Amino acid sequence: MHVYKFGGASVKDAKGVRNVAKVIRLMGEKNKLIVISAMGKTTNALEKIIELYFSKDENLTFEVENLRQFHHQILADLFNNPHHPSYTKVNYFFDELSIFLRRNKSPNYDFVYDQVVAFGELISTSIVSLYLQEEGIDNVWHDCRNLIHTDNTYRDADVHWEQTQHNINAHINTDELNITQGFIGSDGNNFTTTLGREGSDYTAGIFAYCLNAEGVTIWKDVPGVLNGDPNVFENTTLLNQISYEEAIELAFFGASVIHPKTLQPLKQKEIPLYVKSFYDPKSPGTCVKKGEAIQPEIPCYIVKNNLILLSLSSLDFSFFVEENISEIFSLFHKYQIKVDLIQNSAISFSVCIDNKFKNAEKLIELLKAKFKVNYHKNITLLTIRHYNENVLKELTKDKHILLKQFTKQTAQVVIKPI
Repeated sequence: MHVYKFGGASVKDAKGVRNVAKVIRLMGEKNKLIVISAMGKTTNALEKIIELYFSKDENLTFEVENLRQFHHQILADLFNNPHHPSYTKVNYFFDELSIFLRRNKSPNYDFVYDQVVAFGELISTSIVSLYLQEEGIDNVWHDCRNLIHTDNTYRDADVHWEQTQHNINAHINTDELNITQGFIGSDGNNFTTTLGREGSDYTAGIFAYCLNAEGVTIWKDVPGVLNGDPNVFENTTLLNQISYEEAIELAFFGASVIHPKTLQPLKQKEIPLYVKSFYDPKSPGTCVKKGEAIQPEIPCYIVKNNLILLSLSSLDFSFFVEENISEIFSLFHKYQIKVDLIQNSAISFSVCIDNKFKNAEKLIELLKAKFKVNYHKNITLLTIRHYNENVLKELTKDKHILLKQFTKQTAQVVIKPI
């Protein structure tokens, strides 16, 4: 059994869907579970729909129909039949989306977010499944919400592993080709939940763990894991092999190729993860497995933008002690704030935070009641794994540096935009 994951870029249009079929044929149609993301920028479009919904914008209906027509165009390009069953399936999901937007009474943004964005994955997997059937590739479509069971932490749900294991083993025939969604699950009340943005990789890891898969392959539009984002850095290098530990470090610091949670279940059962190009399926790509930390051993660059550097100090210049830090991290947890860097001294405490859930303003106002607070918005965090002085000097030249931190393997520099 092998688990494949195709992201939004791989199914962004009809050409991409055809290429997925080509890859499946080339690599073998049986003993596979395929996890597929929403098509192209569909999740972004659904996020815009959510914003319009909460602002009661009259363009809401237009944007829903616009997204429907985007998918209809893909159907028209794939099927030479305007009455193909795929139209009925896609329209069913868009009708369900419209009904939810009319009937929902919950003011909880995170709840609404999960109910709405899940339609992207449900629609894309239905289209791919029906196209594969049309091409003579038998497959079974599964609603992942019936398989992955979670708590009700909307937008960042935790998996209930025992129930999920039971569901997957009861419904997945490992001899067949199975198609399902990334990113989504359901809670105890059967409401849709999501596993965090870019959580489709994690979905693949969950299925691989529960099915004791031989491996997981993430199909990307790059040749594998590179030592930097090719959109940011020139002359990037393919990493042939990475250990689980190294990949977890890279993911933690913000490398976008592998989701931070994906590797944990794979490491437990030593299931190898491959990152390969869907343009060149036979190329070796990158393998993440037990073994050497990284091959070749070269500096790896990770850039995270639009962060906040938050600096706190006591109002009476007393020491910043464990009690203060414990209280602050309790607030970070309460307001769903992700911390990317920590630095403290006797009387101050600095953190670089990700405001993914847009709760930073409320948190800062709360902290001002007990601490002296300074902050910089829209800053950039540059992380270099396996750094050397020459690389560090070159990348920080002419930059306004707000904070630096070094360990034996990792350099982190907080840079203010120029």
